[in-house]
Amino acid sequence: MSEKKLETRLVEVGRKRKYTQGAVNPIIQRTSSVIFKTVDDMRHAIKNRANGELFYGRRGTLTHFAFQEAMAELEGGVGCALYPSGTAAITNSILAFVETGDHVLLTGTAYEPTQEFCKNILKKMHISTDYFDPRLGEEIASLIQPNTKVIFLESPGSLTMEVQDIPAIVQAARRVNPDIVIMIDNTWAAGVLFRALDFGVDISIQSATKYIIGHSDGMLGTAVANKRCWDQLRESSYLMGQIADPDTVYSANRGLHTLAVRLKQHEESSLIIANWLSQRPEVAEVYHPALPSCPGHNYFQRDFTGSCGLFSFMLNVSLTPGQLSDYLDNMQYFKMAFSWGGFESLILGISPESLAILRNYHFPQKTGTLIRVHIGLEDPQDLIDDLDAGFSRITLS
Repeated sequence: MSEKKLETRLVEVGRKRKYTQGAVNPIIQRTSSVIFKTVDDMRHAIKNRANGELFYGRRGTLTHFAFQEAMAELEGGVGCALYPSGTAAITNSILAFVETGDHVLLTGTAYEPTQEFCKNILKKMHISTDYFDPRLGEEIASLIQPNTKVIFLESPGSLTMEVQDIPAIVQAARRVNPDIVIMIDNTWAAGVLFRALDFGVDISIQSATKYIIGHSDGMLGTAVANKRCWDQLRESSYLMGQIADPDTVYSANRGLHTLAVRLKQHEESSLIIANWLSQRPEVAEVYHPALPSCPGHNYFQRDFTGSCGLFSFMLNVSLTPGQLSDYLDNMQYFKMAFSWGGFESLILGISPESLAILRNYHFPQKTGTLIRVHIGLEDPQDLIDDLDAGFSRITLS
């Protein structure tokens, strides 16, 4: 029999009978204390508390175990740690592997809260951070110091969508120091469009708030680790008190079962709109990893199995604050919000000055306003009409 396809796996994961107890979905098990009938039962739970045995609410319940098992299976890891947000997943994954005097290499296109964590928290712990051009491949070897403990990737990069040459980075880093821990913010790919651990990454992190939950009604973070890093990640996260509530975890597990069809629609609609934008005179560049105009497009074609609904484009002019407000405030279907991955379409505008502050590497000087969009599940023609009307407002203002 041939290997199960992703769509089939997504329907089946996290639904073992011990988790569902005969229902279609896992039960929602809410508890702090776990009651033991005998001392032997308690001893057994203590011995196996790190391996999916009910022990104490902070270690997880059947609801958590079902989702953690599903995520580890989907991403090819041996375990999955859960957190109350994507940012918590990022920060606690880094903290699990660094100590005073260590050094971190961070992609220059990392999510802004990741950068702020390194600048404000790690710095206080005397852990230094250097940023690197996401377009680096094997050249990253020259940046690795004797005390470099973590290389943190994000591909595509936040806002400007550069796709990194992950295999080249991993191979170069391993040649210099096989013990370096390589992590990636893998949220854009939802952990399934790019199987990071298959490419030698140690820990794949994502905000399950986005595509996994898929309805903008919960916050959750995941970190799937390989065998080498799992025990240390799991125990550090436990000691830091990291846990997610079972109701949100249940929503995430449910979201997995429809993830494939949602991602396909996000991809289809986003490509229609990205190609339309690439023909517009108001648009200088479109940064969609599936288009040749996006930096690292060749790596996307090689390593990814699909795309999602998040991309950006650069206008050929820098909008004044009034123009930007007029452009964004009057959208009919696109809403302004600091998230993405839900069923609704979202839009944000970033001035050249703000973008320059967020890019911790030599980003080619741009003079236009950057627009980031998440293409939801609305009809793409309605969204095109909305963007078209926005361009008319810019022209008339």
